[in-house]
Amino acid sequence: MSTAYKTISLSIITLLIIITSGCGSANYAPLDVVDSVDINRYLGKWHEIARLPNSFQEGCYCTTAEYTLNDDNSISVRNECREDSPSGELDYADGTAYIVEGSNNAKLKVSFFWPFKGDYWIIELDEAHYKYAVVGTPSREYLWILSRTPVMDKQLYDQLVEKANAKGFDVSKLIITDQSCFKGAL
Repeated sequence: MSTAYKTISLSIITLLIIITSGCGSANYAPLDVVDSVDINRYLGKWHEIARLPNSFQEGCYCTTAEYTLNDDNSISVRNECREDSPSGELDYADGTAYIVEGSNNAKLKVSFFWPFKGDYWIIELDEAHYKYAVVGTPSREYLWILSRTPVMDKQLYDQLVEKANAKGFDVSKLIITDQSCFKGAL
């Protein structure tokens, strides 16, 4: 499948997911987020360590997300992954994130296809060094464990999984992301 075709497919699938999952977070049990996020420290590249399964990332390896601040204080998002193997063709999806007012930057709305936006809630964060984060949605359908490096200490990973489980996520379905295309990830 060509990158252009997969990018279009990824955008359409993302749109459908956002339409069905982002419609009213008030229908779900409360989901606690971190107290506050320093957006400038959060910016930059994150490696996906694990995720709950979702159709728009099927066949993705070496997944990263990169965040940059725009002049209007929105955040540019670029999600990248290798298609079907660690040496596969690079695929990407570009979007824009908007900070939810009153959330101390811990809740964002992300759009990969205007005008639809999905929840991006930061539920765990290394507040001292910004080396790891856990992002989820109030529906508990989506969850990502992120790190500044392609490898995470097993003990830390287990602690983050335990915290996500306590918040109501089905961690038995977590997929560990193959990051072997990055030097030192094996």
